[in-house]
Amino acid sequence: MSDDSFIREVNEELRQDRARQIWDRYGLAALGVAAVVITATVLYVAWDWWTTRQANASGDRFSQALNLANSGQNEQALAELSALQEDGFGAYPVLARFRTATVQADAGDHAAAIASFDAVASDNAIPQAIRDTARLRAGYLLIDHGSYDDVAARVEAMTANDNAMRHSAREALALAAWKDGQSEEALRLFDLIVGDERVSGNMRQRAQMMAELIRGTQEPS
Repeated sequence: MSDDSFIREVNEELRQDRARQIWDRYGLAALGVAAVVITATVLYVAWDWWTTRQANASGDRFSQALNLANSGQNEQALAELSALQEDGFGAYPVLARFRTATVQADAGDHAAAIASFDAVASDNAIPQAIRDTARLRAGYLLIDHGSYDDVAARVEAMTANDNAMRHSAREALALAAWKDGQSEEALRLFDLIVGDERVSGNMRQRAQMMAELIRGTQEPS
C-alpha cells in the first residue's frame, strides 16, 4: 500500500470516527430540531391555506351581498351581510357592518342606518379610520334627518386642522349649520375648505359655490 493510500484510509477512519462521536453527542438533538422545523413548516403551510380559504369564502359572500344590494334586493343583501357579521373571516365582519348601514340608507331606513354607523363608530375594536368614516357617514345622513347638534356630535371633533378628514367634516357641519340658519358659521366653514390647499378640486368647488350663495343671500350691512 502506498503512503498516499494509507493516509487516505487513515483520514477516512478518522472522519468516520469523528462523525460517530458527533452523532453520539448531538444526533438526537439534531433530529429533535429537524422535527420541530418540519412540524412548524407544516403547521404554517396549513394555517396559511386555511386562512386563505376562509378569506376567499368570506370575500365571495361579501361580493354576493354587494351584487344583491346593487340589484335592489336589499332584504337578501342585509341577510347575507348579517350572517357575515356573525361568522365572516378577517376584516369582512367589519365591512359587513359598514355596508349594512349603507344598504339601510339606500333603502330609506335612515334611522337604522344612522344607528348602524354609530355602532361602528363607537366600537373600540375597529380601526380608528373606519370609525371616523362611520361618524362622517352618520353626520351626512343627519344633515337631512337630524339637527345641527346631531351632526356636530359626530363630526365637530374632526374639523381640526390636523385631522385628515377635516374637509368632509367641515362640509357636513357647514351644510348642517346652513340648514339650521347659522349662515355665519356655515360661511366660516366653507371658507376654511376653500382656503385649504390640500382639499380636492370638487370639494373646493362645492364649498366656493355654497359660500357665494350664502354671501348672495345676506342682507347688506
